[in-house]
Amino acid sequence: MKKLNLPGPKAKALVERDQKVISNSYPRDYPFVMDHGKGSYLWDVDGNKFIDLMSGIAVNSTGHAHPEVVKAIQDQAEKFLHISSDFYHDSMVTLAEKLTSIAPMRENSRVFLTNSGTEAVETALKLARYKTGRTNFIGFTGAFHGRTMGAVTMTASKSLYHSGFYPLMNGVVHAPFPNPYRPILHIEDEEDYGETVVRYIKEQIFHQIVPAKEVAGILVEPIQGEGGYIIPPKGFFQKLRELCDENGILLIADEVQSGMGRTGKWWAIENFGVEPDIITSAKGIASGIPLGACIARDSVMDWGKGSHGNTYGGNPISCVAGLKTIELIEKHYLENVNQNGPYLIDRLTEIALNNPYIGDVRGIGYMIGVEFVTDKNRKTPNPTYRDKVVNIAFEHGLLLLGCAKSVIRIAPPLSMSRAEIDESLEIFEGSLKLAL
Repeated sequence: MKKLNLPGPKAKALVERDQKVISNSYPRDYPFVMDHGKGSYLWDVDGNKFIDLMSGIAVNSTGHAHPEVVKAIQDQAEKFLHISSDFYHDSMVTLAEKLTSIAPMRENSRVFLTNSGTEAVETALKLARYKTGRTNFIGFTGAFHGRTMGAVTMTASKSLYHSGFYPLMNGVVHAPFPNPYRPILHIEDEEDYGETVVRYIKEQIFHQIVPAKEVAGILVEPIQGEGGYIIPPKGFFQKLRELCDENGILLIADEVQSGMGRTGKWWAIENFGVEPDIITSAKGIASGIPLGACIARDSVMDWGKGSHGNTYGGNPISCVAGLKTIELIEKHYLENVNQNGPYLIDRLTEIALNNPYIGDVRGIGYMIGVEFVTDKNRKTPNPTYRDKVVNIAFEHGLLLLGCAKSVIRIAPPLSMSRAEIDESLEIFEGSLKLAL
C-alpha cells in the first residue's frame, strides 16, 4: 500500500482556481481532481491512479466511461442533441417502455422523465397532491430526497440542509426511520422495530398531528442513503403498505440511490415484498449522464395535459445512455452484484471483527454501510475516526464517501469484479489500521 503525493501540483492549481469561482456550498471532502476513468479505476490530473468504492455517489453503475455507453452517446450526438419534451422522439418512448417493463408494480405504469433525482421527487410530490386532492406528507428522519424546496422539506438527514431556507413547504411531518441498530421508540412484544414505527405513525401522527384523511403520500427510501445505508426490518414495509391502503395514501418509494440494480434487484423495495404507487429513480440510471424518472401506476399518473412538464426531461443523449445502462445491468451486472455482493459484505464483516471502532456492517448487494463508533456497547458515533479513514484511503489510492454521522458508504460500480473488491479492501483495511 503506497502513499501518494496528494494533491499533486496540477490538482492543487485547479483547486485554487475552483475556490475563486465555484459556489462554496459544494461539500468537497478531499482534493481529488479527476482526469479520466475506466471501469472501477480513475486517474487524477497528476496521473495518480485510484480505485472507486463510491462510484460518484452510486451513479456510475456501469463503471467509468463504459465503451458501449460512450458509443451510444456518440451515435446520438451525431443525430440531434435536443428537441424538448413538447415533441416526440424514439429513445424517449423506448426508455419509458423499458422502465415500465421493470417497474415494481403489476399494474401498468407511466413515466415522467426528469434531469435529476430531486426533480423526480418534486414530480412525485406534485402528482400525489394532484391525484389525492390532499396536501400533507409523511417522511422519515434520516431521509435525503434532494435540495429543491419540496424535496429538501422532505429531507431530514441534517438540519444544515434546512438552515437559512425557512419557511419550507407546508404540510410535512417526519416519523423516525426504523433503524435496527439505533432504535428510539419503545418496541411492544412480538413486533419488530419496523412495525413499531408504523404503529407510531398510526397512534401518534394520525391521532395527534395530522388526520390520515389529509395525507397525500408517504415518501420513503427503501434503504436510506445519506441517512447511513440503513436497512429497515422486514415488518416495516408490509405494515406501511397496509397503512396506506387503509387510508387512501400513496406510497412513494424514493429509489434514486437504492434502485437500478444496486441491491441485486432492479429496485430495493423488491427485497421487502411490497409494491409502491410511485417510484423515483436517478443516479445509476444513465451511467453518469443527468437523468431521472418518476414512475407511477397508470391509475395514479392520470393528470391532465400541461399539469407538469419540463424542457430537458427526456433529453435524447440522456435517454440513449439510460437505455444502454439498463441493457448492461440486465445482461451482466445484476448477476455480478448477486454473485459478489455477499462476498463483499462477508469480507467487511471479517474486517470489522478485528477493528475496535466498527460497530455495524449492513447492506444488500453493492449498497453497504460501515458504521464507526467509539465503543461497540455504547454505540456512540465516531466521526473523527471515520473521517481519518476516508482521508487516509484517499492518500493511498481509494475513493470513499461518508454518510450519516459516522458511516462510510460502500457503493462501487455494479461492474466491480471480485479481484477489484479484494484490491480495494486491501487499501481499506490498511487505512483502518493507519487511522488507529
